[in-house]
Amino acid sequence: MGSTNGSDEELMSRLVDSVKQISKFSNSKGFFGRIQGDLVRRITLLSPFFEELIDINAELNEEQQLTGFEVMRIALDSSLELFRSVNGGSKLLQIVHRGPVMQKFHDVTVEIEAALTQIPYDHFQVSEEVIEQVKLLHSQFKRATERQEDYDLQLSHDLAVAESVVDPDPETLKRLSQELQLSTIDELKKESHAIHEYFLSYEGDPDDCFQRMSSLLKKLVDCASTESSEPDASTGSKVISRHRSPVIPEYFRCPISLELMKDPVIVSTGQKWLDAGHKTCPKSQETLLHSGLTPNYVLKSLIALWCESNGIELPQNQGSSYRTTRPGGGSSSSDCDRAFVLALLEKLANGSTEQQRAAAGELRLLAKRNADNRVCIAEAGAIPLLVELLSSPDPRTQEHSVTALLNLSINEGNKGAIVDAGAITDIVEVLKNGSMEARENAAATLFSLSVVDENKVAIGAAGAIQALISLLEEGTRRGKKDAATAIFNLCIYQGNKSRAIKGGIVDPLTRLLKDAGGGMVDEALAILAILSTNQEGKAAIGEADTIPVLVEIIRTGSPRNRENAAAILWYLCIGNMERLNVAREVGADVALKELTENGTDRAKRKAASLLEIIQQLEGVVISTVP
Repeated sequence: MGSTNGSDEELMSRLVDSVKQISKFSNSKGFFGRIQGDLVRRITLLSPFFEELIDINAELNEEQQLTGFEVMRIALDSSLELFRSVNGGSKLLQIVHRGPVMQKFHDVTVEIEAALTQIPYDHFQVSEEVIEQVKLLHSQFKRATERQEDYDLQLSHDLAVAESVVDPDPETLKRLSQELQLSTIDELKKESHAIHEYFLSYEGDPDDCFQRMSSLLKKLVDCASTESSEPDASTGSKVISRHRSPVIPEYFRCPISLELMKDPVIVSTGQKWLDAGHKTCPKSQETLLHSGLTPNYVLKSLIALWCESNGIELPQNQGSSYRTTRPGGGSSSSDCDRAFVLALLEKLANGSTEQQRAAAGELRLLAKRNADNRVCIAEAGAIPLLVELLSSPDPRTQEHSVTALLNLSINEGNKGAIVDAGAITDIVEVLKNGSMEARENAAATLFSLSVVDENKVAIGAAGAIQALISLLEEGTRRGKKDAATAIFNLCIYQGNKSRAIKGGIVDPLTRLLKDAGGGMVDEALAILAILSTNQEGKAAIGEADTIPVLVEIIRTGSPRNRENAAAILWYLCIGNMERLNVAREVGADVALKELTENGTDRAKRKAASLLEIIQQLEGVVISTVP
């Protein structure tokens, strides 16, 4: 390779090796499987270009090496690091933080496109086929940088339901577990271990994030338990296995006693270990960042499942409650003792503005922390007082109060208590006139309450739809998503569809649909798909000039988005010759034909039906031409 032969060849060889390493992730599945698969496929197709440069002993001048190819090396290293990260560690942590992960995929796509822009691939004497392939890949990377990948609204909806409902529908949990590849006991055990490892190295108080993931994982474990507990032909072999002595998995053993764990906890593995003055983890020997004990209910459920499948009696713990070490010393059965909560409620009822603000903030944090706290706070009578403070003239008190109610509403029983306290009207008022944070959390609270079907009617009747539409237009990205999720759920009730349409929702949804980089295409399509089944909705969507963008989504969107776009187009065009002509003119027939071959089952049905009608229309047009 000319005067810099060694370094040039080394750089090319490194690029080829990076591509080879990346190609190993081509079959990855799970939530990020599609976006990862697309990126891996494109990167893998760059390999022939690098290999031919090695074969022809191509010379790189210094500027090229330090710009384009060096930028490509850095971009491929970043990609490889991202793929390793996504395919290792906790899946629930990734899904909870999916926004930043999706941004990383977008960032490496931008880096690779920038590298290709700086590489003068036309100047090298490589085959025309390879040059054409690189040009095609460059254009694909360029298009990919111009759009942000959208969230899967069905997954987001399932995740929100699984988190907010105490006993979610089994089908929701089954869909969620399949999407996250957390269906089997082995997968769930690995996930529990990954969460445990993450929080061992977590700097700060783990309660908040851990409780969220732990609670969700426990529900997935319970779902797997229900699935596996159904009678099958292996019952006889289970009886036989009870007479053997199975080896206890290493991860189920207490690292102190080496016996099967009774009360697994996160961070440390036994209060006696801490009481003896130890400041390190008994398993990893790492210094503990704090001395709090957090019950690992997920691991306890996995141990119970293992015991059941091996015919072993589950070991009983000596006490019925966990002790949580307080920062000031001492311990209690809960970090939410009734006397402390009652003192906060007294401040809510009779304190100064500052005391009310501080007390509402304390209750907000306590309610967010764990399920026991939510029950304790509600039973102490906090809900009516928090509802009263929704009308507080102090913006922070209002924010704290609505967010405390949001956190309390995660408990199924508390949903009814919140509604019975007359909260819906006041929450809608906060949604209309509160600070942006208060409005966003009010929208999330309404979504949580709307999981109960009868609440959908009351929330719609209280004027929430119009206020949610305003937030959809004016909110931050998070606020828009909160508003969209609430609207989607509320519009499952037929009466709310009319309210949404009369409230002018179609225009903002159309704008979001056309803004590929705005990150709201999934949500806009899902809501439009619901509204298109309504006669008023169909008329409003048809008047909004949505057909060209729907056809484009059918061509290039994600599988679920293509399905929703096809369903909307079907509802718009059936029985409407004018819209059929518009669809045909923008190339719907080609896009639909491809969808009949590669779409989801529902998408294939809608596409085939609509394609048949368009083809009949073309036949009529041809027959009338003189």
